[in-house]
Amino acid sequence: MSTAQGGLVQRMEDHQIAIYLAALALGALLGWAAPAAGPGLEYAINPVLGALLFVTFLQVPAGDLVRSLRDGRFMGAALVVNFVVVPLVVAAMFAFLPADQAVRLGVLLVLLCPCVDYVIVFSGLAGADSRRLLAATPVLLVAQMLLLPVFLYLFMGSGLGEVVDAGPFLEAFLVLIVIPLALALALQAWAARRPVGRTVSRAATTTMVPLMAATLITVVASQLPKLGGSLGDVAAVVPFYAAFLVVMAFAGRGVARLFRLDTAASRAVVFTGATRNSLVVLPLALALPDDLAVAAVVVVTQTLVEVLGMVAYVRLVPRLVPAPARPVVTAG
Repeated sequence: MSTAQGGLVQRMEDHQIAIYLAALALGALLGWAAPAAGPGLEYAINPVLGALLFVTFLQVPAGDLVRSLRDGRFMGAALVVNFVVVPLVVAAMFAFLPADQAVRLGVLLVLLCPCVDYVIVFSGLAGADSRRLLAATPVLLVAQMLLLPVFLYLFMGSGLGEVVDAGPFLEAFLVLIVIPLALALALQAWAARRPVGRTVSRAATTTMVPLMAATLITVVASQLPKLGGSLGDVAAVVPFYAAFLVVMAFAGRGVARLFRLDTAASRAVVFTGATRNSLVVLPLALALPDDLAVAAVVVVTQTLVEVLGMVAYVRLVPRLVPAPARPVVTAG
């Protein structure tokens, strides 16, 4: 990589939050100015998200993944905060959600499923142990795939629980997790043996910020035209998403303390409890019947709120979960 290219990559990484906010704005502008492009852009969601996850997996060596998966305390904390604490928080707010079934279903889809993509980026910016989170990604995705139908049944009854087909979720798991992870491991093995492999690997890792921006633009631009007459109901869920971020910051810290995790791991638990799987569950929402189509827009709305929330999290979580003070050494 040339010095100029390296400088450009560094500048993008230094200003990635601003880039992501600009991507959201550009996606909204594109969706408003060219609504006819929405259906075509939907086909690009999975490819661009799969590429983003491939680059994410590529940045953590396979050995670190295996070691992190053996960390029982962290994995236990991640599972408890996502599949015990989060459902309880959602249950507390559920009765106050808009009565529209599609809106409620969209909220459940997105809030009950932990994030497996950009949580890695934002948690790392806040000094969290993003490698442990990355190692937990396959476990969290499999767990949510198995538990989501159960949660939907508990919240909405058997009728709507049966609407969610396992097919789209299995497809998302294959396309967005299994294939990108396998390709990343293959490229790591190639890089370990061949100089050209190392060159390709280094070049691929420089695309993280542009791919994240492209994903946000594609998702927002493809879903914004679907708002139609549902703007009021969709807007009504924004305060719930904001409240969820506030509550889960403290709940995540509490779970991390319960499991006696160190500072970096505790911050990671806060992030995994707060960030939701909006981008990966979107294909599932898009597969719903037409009378529930607004659920996809409700899912994307959570992305908009959450990215703004992550800007605050990056600054506030290190204060909420501070590093231990270093002992003062005095001359004797």
